[in-house]
Amino acid sequence: MATEHLGDRIGKLRRLADLTQEGLAERSGVSVDVIRKLEQHRKHSARLPTLHALAKGLGVELTALLGDPPGVPSSGDADPPQLVAVRRAIMPPLFAPPVEPTGPEKVTLPLLRAELADAWTLYHAADFTRLTGLLPGVLADARLLAAAGTADQRAAGQAALGKALQLAGHLAIRLGKTDLALAALERAHSAAGQSSDPLLAPMIANSVAWAYQRQARLDDARRLAVHAADGVAREQPGTAEGIRVWGGLLMSAATSYARGDDYATANDLMVEAERAAGRLSTLPPPEDGRLVSVFSRSSVRIERVRLAVQHERPEEALTLARGIRISGDTPPSWRTWLLLDLARAHTDLGDAAGAVRTLERLRRVAPGWMRHHTLAIAIVSDLWNGPARPPGLRRLAEHLGVTE
Repeated sequence: MATEHLGDRIGKLRRLADLTQEGLAERSGVSVDVIRKLEQHRKHSARLPTLHALAKGLGVELTALLGDPPGVPSSGDADPPQLVAVRRAIMPPLFAPPVEPTGPEKVTLPLLRAELADAWTLYHAADFTRLTGLLPGVLADARLLAAAGTADQRAAGQAALGKALQLAGHLAIRLGKTDLALAALERAHSAAGQSSDPLLAPMIANSVAWAYQRQARLDDARRLAVHAADGVAREQPGTAEGIRVWGGLLMSAATSYARGDDYATANDLMVEAERAAGRLSTLPPPEDGRLVSVFSRSSVRIERVRLAVQHERPEEALTLARGIRISGDTPPSWRTWLLLDLARAHTDLGDAAGAVRTLERLRRVAPGWMRHHTLAIAIVSDLWNGPARPPGLRRLAEHLGVTE
């Protein structure tokens, strides 16, 4: 199997840090028994609070333990040409003249906004390959509009540029390149300050908080999300756009609390967010919801399921999932995450058959995404090495390459 086992990554990083298993246990607060089982492949996955603790003990970013993100297998080679093109688009060559557009159509703001909406749709569908190829052109078009026309036209162009750079930051996070993501998001925040969109800066703040979470900077992530949410509550109350941005920030703060092992505060924030999401049905929807933070009753409930699973509350996760009615604007990637979390919950309860049924649904919905996702591989590995192999497990194991 091409994907490196979590225990192998931990062992390699532990030896590089010149630590024994006991020394890592002391530094991280994770029991030596858990570390030993992971390194001996007797345990195939770990909870996010455990991973955060191990990353802190090893002195590395969380992404060093998480392995390949969905759809992006790595070989250790130099960045592929498409990713190099994205880097150049985020950070154009220093001291070089701007490149003139070469496309057949004149760039207009409506055309650019349509391009952006389509690009965000690709992102939420986890179609990272197509998005990587598309994004440099979108960024070039946005930079052109941000520098041309009247003051109002430039401000609208800066809003589009900020949203394009935010998307670049999200893609970089998914590719495991958090430093590149923060470079993109810093530029996005600068564009937001010159834009005509008052909600763009707090949306970008939410993205930065996510990048901080991936780097195990949980306090930084939480403080940023809470500060930005307070600003939205003061300045943009009562609109669907404002509620969606505020709610997304509240969910981000809750995630930071949960990963810091404060599940009670996280759950309180999620319940508050879910109540706020109920107000959206009484308000006019955003002009183009694809360019506003993902936030709805179903997205909040999906995130509550995820946090329950991560904190070893599988019964609670399954109970929360029974009440979900997935709205039409919930991105496909969120639905796939829900299925993966439910499979984990069934596994934790010893219900191998239920886990396999859920994973079979996930395979039908997103076979490529599943094949490269480290958590999906870990769950199937746990089931394959378990006491019973229910019908359908062999097909899944062969699909993910864990039968070897």
